[in-house]
Amino acid sequence: MELRADARWSLVVPTSMGVRITPENRAPVHTADRFLLHVTSAETNVASIASSLGEPVKVLTNFVAGSPISNLIRANLRSRGMAYEGPELAQGDAWGYRHQFNIADSGFGGRGPRVWNDRAGEVGLTLSAADFDLDRLFAEDGVKILHLSGLIAALSPSTSQLCVDLARRAKEHGTRVSFDLNYRASFWAGREDELAAAFHEIASHCDVLYGNEEDFQLCLGIQGPEAGGESISDKIQNFQEMITRISQAYPQAHYIGTSLREVVSANRHKWGMILWHDGEFNVADLRDIEVMDRIGGGDGSVGGVLYGILQGWEARRCMEFGWATGALAATTVADYATPADEEQVWSIWAGNARVKR
Repeated sequence: MELRADARWSLVVPTSMGVRITPENRAPVHTADRFLLHVTSAETNVASIASSLGEPVKVLTNFVAGSPISNLIRANLRSRGMAYEGPELAQGDAWGYRHQFNIADSGFGGRGPRVWNDRAGEVGLTLSAADFDLDRLFAEDGVKILHLSGLIAALSPSTSQLCVDLARRAKEHGTRVSFDLNYRASFWAGREDELAAAFHEIASHCDVLYGNEEDFQLCLGIQGPEAGGESISDKIQNFQEMITRISQAYPQAHYIGTSLREVVSANRHKWGMILWHDGEFNVADLRDIEVMDRIGGGDGSVGGVLYGILQGWEARRCMEFGWATGALAATTVADYATPADEEQVWSIWAGNARVKR
C-alpha cells in the first residue's frame, strides 16, 4: 500500500478532547478521595505512537475559549509532539460548552475497572468540516494517513458528517484512510439507521479497518463468528472467517485487524492480535501481559500498526509492533502509550523486561 511521498503530515486525526480523572492506587471511584487528572481522547491515543517516535502528527479539534482545561489540553498535545488546529468557542453561561470528563478507575484483581463518561455540553459536538481548511490540509500540505474513530464519528450528527467529509476529501487527494469502529451503545441509541449509513460510507473509503467482532456486527452489519468452539484456536479461526466476510463487503480495504483479549484479572490479561493484509492472515497468539490500566490498549495497538505502515514494514512486522504498543499502553495509568524509541517496543514483543542501562 503506497503512501503519498510529498505529504507534510504523516498522520491526521479529528477528535474531541477531554480529561480523565483516575483514583490513586487503583482505588474504586466511589470510595476514593485522591485522583489523577490527564488529557485523553481515543484518536490522540492512537496518534501518540507515531508522534512519540518522531512522525509529524496533526490533531483537528476545537476548544472552549479561555478555559484552563483547554490550556491543559494544548500543553499536553505540544508535549506529545502533536500540532493542532481548530476554532475556539465561547463557553457561554455556566451551562454552556465544556470539554468532556471521563471518570474511571483501574480495577484490581477480581474487581474490574469501571468507566463513567460525562460528555454533556461537550464542545466537540459542534465540530464540522467548515471548521478546517481541507484544501490546504489535503491538497497543499498533504497527509499520508487520516485516522478516524467510531467515537468521534458517532458523537453527534455534525461529527458524523465531518468524518464522512474528511474520508471523501482524503481519498480525492491520495491520502490513506484508517477507521477504528469503536462501537458504543449509548452513542447509537435512537440513531441506528443514521449512523449505520455514515459508518458504511466511511468504511467504503477505508484502507485500514479495525475493531472487535461486536464493532463489525453492530456498526457495519457483518455476520459475526459462528457459534461453538471454546478453544482459542477455534475462536481465532471463527474471527478469521468473519474478516474474510469483511474483506468481501469492503474490497478496497488492505488491512483488517482486531485485538484479542482474555481477562484473567484486572492486573493480568492474555493479549493477542490478528491483522489481515491483502488476503493473508498474521496472528499473534494470546500471551500473558501485566496490566496497570487497560484503557487505551486497543488504541495503542492501532497506533502501532499505523506506525509500521508509515515505515513501510511488511504486515507481520506491523502486527508485532501493534501488539507491543498495545501492551505498552497497559503499563501506564494514562490512556496512551509514549514509547521512548522503537527498541523499547521490540523489547516488549520479545518479552525482555531486563533493565537497560
